[in-house]
Amino acid sequence: MKKLLSFLLLSVVVLALAACGSSEEEPATNASTDDEKTEETETTTLTVGASNGLHDLILEQAKPLLAEQGVDLVIEPYQDYVMPNQDLDSGELDANYFQHIPYLENEIAEKGYDFVNAGGIHIEPIGIYSQKYKSLDELPDGATIIISNSVTDQGRILSMLEVEGLIKLKDGIDKTAATLDDIVENPKNLVIDASSAPEMLVTYYEEGEGDAVVINSNFAIDASINPLEDSIAIEGSESPYVNVIAVRSEDKDNEAIKKLVDVLRTKEIQDFIIEEWGGAVVPVSE
Repeated sequence: MKKLLSFLLLSVVVLALAACGSSEEEPATNASTDDEKTEETETTTLTVGASNGLHDLILEQAKPLLAEQGVDLVIEPYQDYVMPNQDLDSGELDANYFQHIPYLENEIAEKGYDFVNAGGIHIEPIGIYSQKYKSLDELPDGATIIISNSVTDQGRILSMLEVEGLIKLKDGIDKTAATLDDIVENPKNLVIDASSAPEMLVTYYEEGEGDAVVINSNFAIDASINPLEDSIAIEGSESPYVNVIAVRSEDKDNEAIKKLVDVLRTKEIQDFIIEEWGGAVVPVSE
């Protein structure tokens, strides 16, 4: 009888110890699971300013791809070329996507922004439009061409007009920085009106102002104007005016920024750009 009682008592003690050991191990298992869940759900929020109607649409396509890599992309659309850099400088944005390299470099030089180019994404060939003429050859002597008042746009436009044989610029100058004063030959006596803000050019074209209007593709596309079909001349693919992701210098090595640039250069996004705009917007990989 005593042996039986001793055996039963020993069994109870063993079971009690096993139960204690089991209850002590369970919290550790749960803690490990919680850590794994935290790692899986941890994301980085990236706020990027973008021009409305083109850049923001490209970013929308990139958003789910970035989410897979733990980046929550917040897109802030803009209608102008001034506020996106101001908001990037103030820290309201982590990056912006609206400007080409010469514009970015000019903004840095003029306003002292501590920005860097984090990577080129696409080119928007600039186009010349007219309600009155179907080709540049039809432009009459003394025709008025309305262009942007942006200094960086002017160099680009004048270079294009030179390529098209309408004017000649001074030899040896940096043509991306060319101004009206750099025109040395103007055989058609063209009147080049450079007094308009770039966002107003679509309105002038639609209202038939001047004989021709030069419009940036993002504004044209936003107004349902097809640069390939509606322009009477369009910039060549050799253009150096690549649209880039701009960031503050301190964020040039930011992993979320690198993921953004890499995703925007994937075949999926590049195919979307080509299909969506039919060559009016051209993706790049550098």
